[in-house]
Amino acid sequence: MEQAGWQFSDDRGQLSTAGRTPSRVTAYIRAGATLWDHGLAPHAVFGSLHDGEVVDRAKAGSLPSGDLRYLGAGSALDAETLLSGAPDLVVAVSYGGGQVYGLDPATAKHLEEQVPVVVIDVGQTHTLDGIRSRFDALARSLGAGGEGEQEQLLDAARQRLRSAAGTPSRPGVLALSPAGPGQVHLARPDAWPELRALAGHGVSTVRPPDGTGANWATVSWAEAAELRPDVVLVDVRSNATPVSELDGNEAWLRLAGGARVLPWNPESPASARSHSRFFTSVAGALEAVTAE
Repeated sequence: MEQAGWQFSDDRGQLSTAGRTPSRVTAYIRAGATLWDHGLAPHAVFGSLHDGEVVDRAKAGSLPSGDLRYLGAGSALDAETLLSGAPDLVVAVSYGGGQVYGLDPATAKHLEEQVPVVVIDVGQTHTLDGIRSRFDALARSLGAGGEGEQEQLLDAARQRLRSAAGTPSRPGVLALSPAGPGQVHLARPDAWPELRALAGHGVSTVRPPDGTGANWATVSWAEAAELRPDVVLVDVRSNATPVSELDGNEAWLRLAGGARVLPWNPESPASARSHSRFFTSVAGALEAVTAE
């Protein structure tokens, strides 16, 4: 017998149900940007404790700025705010343990008492392909079509990346998040699904010094410059220091001067379109380094 209505089992193993397919979706901004790439327009989006009163355009992906209803972030978020506009589904993310990212646990609990909440785990225990496939499944359940053309472009981007990474020179890629003029957070490659994906396609990722910090190693700019990467991926989210504010920093200029610098969004949409762009961008930088 066919199952009536809509249902989806999220990454907590929690089954969400509704009498009909949800159409007024409120989503964490990364999740909303992912749904948009699938042709689904979120009703509203919200940020995390790292965000502010204005939407972070890096996290927003291709979401249209003019029509985007942003509910805020951090202390501005409560269940009443999230329920404004009468959403029939909330899509959130988790970085492990089932904790809803960006929301106070009490707010998340009250929210789930009022509306179905789907949580997709985007943490370091999951692969980039695995995270994308979960969002693919959610999007299909909400009425999105397949991403056939985008999947073909992604396959082509993967092949280009493998070719660019497979040269004898093996250019090194370092990912970082600027934290002011005195220090920088260097990404630990194994902690980030997109960096592990690069390594899986043959890219040589630069590892920061051992020490505390599961996701980042916080060092001076001089220490970062000593790693001498060929390609630098720079966090462009609003909570990171813009590189335009580092013009007088000699160590940063030395680091950037010897490398290809690319923008990096650690919370990019988990879609074939977004991952294709990321792989293509890194492949292009590796090709340019090899050609020098």
